[in-house]
Amino acid sequence: MDEITTEKSGRERVLSWLRPKILPIVGLLLALAIMAGVFYYYSINPDIFKELKTYGYAGAFIISVILNATIILPVSNMAVMMSLGATLPVPAFVGIAGGFGAAIGELTGYIFGRSGRGLLKKSTMYTRVEGWVTRWGWIAVFILSIFPFVFDIVGIIAGALRMPLWKFFVACWLGRTISYVVMVQLAAIGLRFMPWFS
Repeated sequence: MDEITTEKSGRERVLSWLRPKILPIVGLLLALAIMAGVFYYYSINPDIFKELKTYGYAGAFIISVILNATIILPVSNMAVMMSLGATLPVPAFVGIAGGFGAAIGELTGYIFGRSGRGLLKKSTMYTRVEGWVTRWGWIAVFILSIFPFVFDIVGIIAGALRMPLWKFFVACWLGRTISYVVMVQLAAIGLRFMPWFS
């Protein structure tokens, strides 16, 4: 009986030691695999975004997921959303679909930050944004997602700071949706005043 108890407690100790080490590694590998997979697929099929544009609002969603899941593709998500917003009948729907897709795609950065905290090199920009996210939490994520120029680093920081996933997702989704809706509406309005671009 004592041997069984000792064996059980030994197994539990090993599992309790492994669990916090394995899950972050699995998360990090998952985020890297998604980024690498997206990059590889784009490299063998660079016309994928032209094809996806033909799917309308669903295409906007899928494009936004893909382009927000990785930072290494030479394609601007905002430019693609604006061109779709200028050509599809309801530009706001492009922004809504793109915002939801962006929030899903940004989860790779969140997972990377949550899993690879020790691997992060802290630059001046990283330290500044980390201070904002530490101080303001989801509000900083929301505001910075409206102005997405530094947002890839925000997802990593939010993950590293262990912000609850649902707070990160909702703040990112709302901010990106606002940003995309405004930009695609401006593109649609601009197209009406510059018909030679259509």
